[in-house]
Amino acid sequence: MTYRPALVERLFRYLAIESQSDPRSSTLPSSPGQLVLARRLADELRGLGVEDVIQDDQAIVTGVKRGTLAGAPKIGFIAHLDTVDVGLSASIRPQILHFDGSDLCLNEKQDIWLRVAEHPEIQRWCGHDIIFGDGTSVLGADNKAAIAVIMTLIEILSDGIPRGDIFVAFVPDEEIGLRGAAALDLSRFACDFAYTIDCCELGEFVLENFNAAYAELVFNGVSTHPMSAKGVLVNPLLMAMDFIAHFDRCDTPECTDGRQGFFWFKDMQASDSQARLTVLIRDFDADRFEARKAKIKTVTRQMSEAGIGSIECRLVDNYMNIGPYLAADCRPASLLLQAFDTLGIVPKPIAMRGGTDGAVLSVRGIPTPNFFTGAHNFHSRFEFLPIHSFEKSLEVALAIAMGAQRQIGQPRSASLQIGP
Repeated sequence: MTYRPALVERLFRYLAIESQSDPRSSTLPSSPGQLVLARRLADELRGLGVEDVIQDDQAIVTGVKRGTLAGAPKIGFIAHLDTVDVGLSASIRPQILHFDGSDLCLNEKQDIWLRVAEHPEIQRWCGHDIIFGDGTSVLGADNKAAIAVIMTLIEILSDGIPRGDIFVAFVPDEEIGLRGAAALDLSRFACDFAYTIDCCELGEFVLENFNAAYAELVFNGVSTHPMSAKGVLVNPLLMAMDFIAHFDRCDTPECTDGRQGFFWFKDMQASDSQARLTVLIRDFDADRFEARKAKIKTVTRQMSEAGIGSIECRLVDNYMNIGPYLAADCRPASLLLQAFDTLGIVPKPIAMRGGTDGAVLSVRGIPTPNFFTGAHNFHSRFEFLPIHSFEKSLEVALAIAMGAQRQIGQPRSASLQIGP
């Protein structure tokens, strides 16, 4: 079966709807385009015979393709509606270019080129057709490629294929804190386990990710005219700088990789009397994660006890590592690796230095690993999606759905062999 026309046509259709999330908004969804896309998807699902389709005013869409095999696990697939705001255009103009090994002109009018020397990751795709934007925006394969995969999967799943129920969910605002997954009513997504399909090149999959939290710190100083400032003025900006100085300069995103955690002093706003500092806290290890949060509290207490100004601290957990949840229920990871093996895809496990909607769902009781869309350079104007990889993403989703019959009666916990 040839998937390319349906996949590419769907992706281009979804990319035409501007759905960039807005980190300055507190509403859900944060942007009106996500609601437009949600309505489109709900209508298409109904047209594909999906039952119990619900699209609510938060742009959360759910539905279920009823199964044909008693006792088979109920499997979910989830993707997010929003594209990321990195200061580029919200309008995406996709195009297919054939890569022959030479530099590629993405936008002749604005003289935007993808230079092979600057992006050597593209060299392996010499001789392939690849989807790009026009260099003025991200491509948006993160995550509309996943939406196209899920919708095409639903279309090609016939009633004759032995499988369990297939649940689908599309949620807003993943890029700004996994907000949609946190708001998802799980009674509408009543699967045994699920999969996110997000970012990542061919063969990559995620069975672990960061534990994540953030701290909001408010430094209250004392403002006065400099002519009478001695012994009176307390500069909140310097208070914030003193706070940061308590932390290791190398314990930061730009100095760490792999499974190393970090503190990211990400944003600061200050006036004469008050400064606000945001700190992102990340670690794979649960104990180290708790120790990092404890350090934020300790430094806050120590500086407050010094009696120079006052400090307020608010700590919030964002999401947790999916690893322990997938260890407790091996079925989703086992089924994913079986799909890779069936399709001859070399598995490339990655420890994700970030999070997906699956991190929220796993904590909420639905173990949810992630596998590739096939895209490269996400969150970049040079994001690209080889069509071959795109098709393989769909084939993995289909193999998972069809392989569910092998999970009947299987234990939740078992050893898991990753790799050849």
